[in-house]
Amino acid sequence: MIDVVALGELLIDFATISVDGDGYPTMAAHPGGAPANFLAALTKFGASTALLGKVGTDTFGKLLTGTLQKAGIETRGLIATDDVFTTLAFVTFDESGDREFAFSRKPGADTCISFEELDLSLIDEAKVFHFGTLSLTDEPARSATYQAVAYAKSKGKLITYDPNLRKPLWNDLEECKRQLIWGLGQADVVKISDEEVEFLFGLGVEEGAQYILNNFGVKLVFVTCGADGCFFKNAVASGKVPSLKNIKVIDTTGAGDIFGGSAVWKLLQLGKAPETLNADELTDVVRFACTSAGLSTTRSGGISSVPAYEEVLERLV
Repeated sequence: MIDVVALGELLIDFATISVDGDGYPTMAAHPGGAPANFLAALTKFGASTALLGKVGTDTFGKLLTGTLQKAGIETRGLIATDDVFTTLAFVTFDESGDREFAFSRKPGADTCISFEELDLSLIDEAKVFHFGTLSLTDEPARSATYQAVAYAKSKGKLITYDPNLRKPLWNDLEECKRQLIWGLGQADVVKISDEEVEFLFGLGVEEGAQYILNNFGVKLVFVTCGADGCFFKNAVASGKVPSLKNIKVIDTTGAGDIFGGSAVWKLLQLGKAPETLNADELTDVVRFACTSAGLSTTRSGGISSVPAYEEVLERLV
């Protein structure tokens, strides 16, 4: 039995570590991709997980496959292809210190996965099916995602979703909105950022969470607010948990994914329908997830930055 299976991108994140006098960055390569980061957190805390995805047969694809295996994530649903290269992401910083993303993905291996290539037995075995939106930017991955979500729903799986907005990957932002909103209509549990709520609906955090619950059939919403923590809401409870304080932030890449994986791990431990959880239970979930995500920012990378369970308990917000 698998606790969680995720569909989506597995890629290399190149993060800027220094800039020379002419403005050229020196970059470090880290394994990443939102679904992989998400699963890494779950696996670190003891869940059984698997990834459905596609990489190239190039050096980066082989490295990423080995990284997942070392992390304990099942890779039999990971396909390697000779036809395209493994996707690469480049994270730089603008003058205000905000992250900017660029991608080598025209196409990248992750966009080339088809439904016929998916190992559906992994979905059959899982309790939870997770997806994001990088698999919705291009065909055939978009159709594969539509069909995989429909298959998971038909099998009664809990569906979790992270919009994970990356504007540079979309040629048309209105189409981007349509796809992100489609995802909301499929999910039981949503992890969404305050910036994504503003982008999609022009609403604030609390109003946006209520709107999502009212209009999309979502049962539980986590709205992450960066350094301001996380707001949560379901049919019976709502609340706000602060972020982890007094830490030295090195790299925020993957922090939202690690929040999501940590939260879903806690939901699995509770074993209750997400719409029935009370304020105390949800506060406990979000405290753990905020602490885990905060600690991940004190080290570089996504998959490699997930803290140990004992470390999270020692620093609970």
